[in-house]
Amino acid sequence: MSDHFALYLDPDAPIDDRVNDLISRMTLEEKISQMCNSCAAIPRLGIPAYDYWSEALHGVARNGKATVFPQAIGMAATWDPELIERVADAIATEARAKFHETLRKFGKTEIYQGLTMWSPNINIFRDPRWGRGQETWGEDPYLTGEMGAAFVRGLQGKDSRYLKTAACAKHYAVHSGPEKERHTFNAVVTRRELFDTYLPAFKKLVTEAKVETVMGAYNRTLGEPCCGSPFLLKDILRNQWGFKGHVVSDCGAISDFHLHHQVTRDGAESAALGIKSGCDMACICTYSYENLTEALNRGLITVEDLDNALRNTLRTRFKLGLFDPQEKVPYASIPMSVVGCEAHQHLAYETAVKSAVLLKNRNQILPIKPEVKSILIVGPNAGNVHVLLGNYYGLSDSMTTFLEGMVGRLPEGVRMEFMPGSLLTHAKKIRNDWSVASAASFDLVIAFMGLSPLLEGEEGEAILSDNGDREDISLPPVQQEYIRDLAATGARIVLVLTGGSPMALHGIENLVEAILWVGYPGQEGGKAVADLLFGNQVPSGRLPITFPVSTEQLPPFRDYSMRERTYRYMTTPPLFPFGFGLSYTRFEYRNLQLERDVLPAGETLRGSFTLSNVGDYEGEEVVQIYLSDLESSTIVPLQKLISFQRVRLKPGQSAQLSFTVSPEAMMMINDEGKPVLEPGKFKISIGGAAPIQRSIELGAPSPVIAFFEVTG
Repeated sequence: MSDHFALYLDPDAPIDDRVNDLISRMTLEEKISQMCNSCAAIPRLGIPAYDYWSEALHGVARNGKATVFPQAIGMAATWDPELIERVADAIATEARAKFHETLRKFGKTEIYQGLTMWSPNINIFRDPRWGRGQETWGEDPYLTGEMGAAFVRGLQGKDSRYLKTAACAKHYAVHSGPEKERHTFNAVVTRRELFDTYLPAFKKLVTEAKVETVMGAYNRTLGEPCCGSPFLLKDILRNQWGFKGHVVSDCGAISDFHLHHQVTRDGAESAALGIKSGCDMACICTYSYENLTEALNRGLITVEDLDNALRNTLRTRFKLGLFDPQEKVPYASIPMSVVGCEAHQHLAYETAVKSAVLLKNRNQILPIKPEVKSILIVGPNAGNVHVLLGNYYGLSDSMTTFLEGMVGRLPEGVRMEFMPGSLLTHAKKIRNDWSVASAASFDLVIAFMGLSPLLEGEEGEAILSDNGDREDISLPPVQQEYIRDLAATGARIVLVLTGGSPMALHGIENLVEAILWVGYPGQEGGKAVADLLFGNQVPSGRLPITFPVSTEQLPPFRDYSMRERTYRYMTTPPLFPFGFGLSYTRFEYRNLQLERDVLPAGETLRGSFTLSNVGDYEGEEVVQIYLSDLESSTIVPLQKLISFQRVRLKPGQSAQLSFTVSPEAMMMINDEGKPVLEPGKFKISIGGAAPIQRSIELGAPSPVIAFFEVTG
């Protein structure tokens, strides 16, 4: 049979049969040419070149025009999985349109133009100094799993045969800085911490969302390089979780085996360790899988090892329809008109609105009242496009800065002026700053301050940072000084904070009337923030991360123990708690009732409570349910999020809400890393933020609390 009628070209044949048929026809040289992210064409088999490296963190990235959604940490602040699934579906739609248009135009695609999207990043944001924390879904394993799974479902689509795009869970595992040591460090954790904090989100994306790709991390975990760890890649990922997709290394991670971790002696040994351990593909072949031929010749691996790895990566391309006639693939006819379309712009706007978190609102100064007749806009981020984007971003021709958004929303007759007043990190050279001198003459000063992707991100990109990280989590000192100068004049200040990570404010919060954290809100950020400030929209975002009081409150950056980290283990009050966020309206929780307060182990607990909107605005509350194990035999979280949902209520409206607590939610992770359900007493807390006293002090509604007991 000629290759024209080969089984691998039959779109109706089972995918595994097609993959095996194709591999059987490939020479050794051809096989090795497909083992790195940039795969060479094989003309005699009709296989075009393909590069697996594409990015879609919050929109199609590094590939020209695309809709730019809020950075991942902002999407996490929406606490809205249904919305995030729609966002990811829109991203996949644009990726498909761009991929097929490029194929039609040039006959091939290059790096960042493919359908294998290396997103989402589901690492736990355990330390706010980490510059890449902005790429994550926050500090909580449950929230990260729920939001990350929604993102994967949106990217991969609902077709029974074809993937819309292939999502990737990264960076597996125990990876969250320091950036400058990521190629060398060993993340030491207990088995309890590994399975309680660092692995649950990966497990959910693999076992429930069926993520197609997993990317290994640069670092070592428990002594083994993550991309060469049989424990992580075989014992857990394949054997325990039943992963069916392919594993790719982080870029250059295989060469780190001998260059930095020094667990191998040369590139051939590193390539062999990666392949034998279950890393199917290397991102960047230099000093790594380019040495597979030598590894074969030295007897370090077999052809069967290569075939097993290649089988996993090729299966993904078949599932994407890359070997099928385009008329057979339901996503191949998506027109380029979807890229940046009006519907996607509106979705980006909706996401930006829901991602903003109101942290303070003294005397309900917001929304801006009709009696406000003059507004001064200040701050280094007011007109800065960069703070809309975050990192790993695409480009849009309709990005709206905060200044543009405010001007576009400004009521006629209200006077507005703009003076930057402060630089991002550098001191002013002048003494006579007109913005400070005139601030008190305005009814309101809106200061757009905070961080920028120049100050936090990945090594090599955040050019004003310490290799991407921050040594100190404080708001930059020059910005602190400027706000103090403004406050000293008696100006009424609304502080709008950009940034992808927590900031210590060192008393600044007491000098301003309101604080709105907006992350890096994407192309529609200016419009969304203006509508929130003027009251066209009601804030509903909630923090996916804890804001510490200062850097001194944090354990050492290099310590991966969870002791005193995140809301789950911190014993000292933070500046702003996990899950916290205010609204223009007020919500009240009452009448929590449990179906029973004693139940046998293994049974589900059911309950109900009443949520009421007792304020003056229609709004959405993010209901959060936390569980505390009060009689555990080992270390457990002080409280852990087990469920959440958004509820929209009109003023005066109430809703009777029911919930369940599953036996799985009651389980703890023991010192061997195993989930167990121990008899004992539990506390359930339901409210609008993590159940710590600080939440109530800041204005969160008082939670309703109940206790129950599990018997043996």
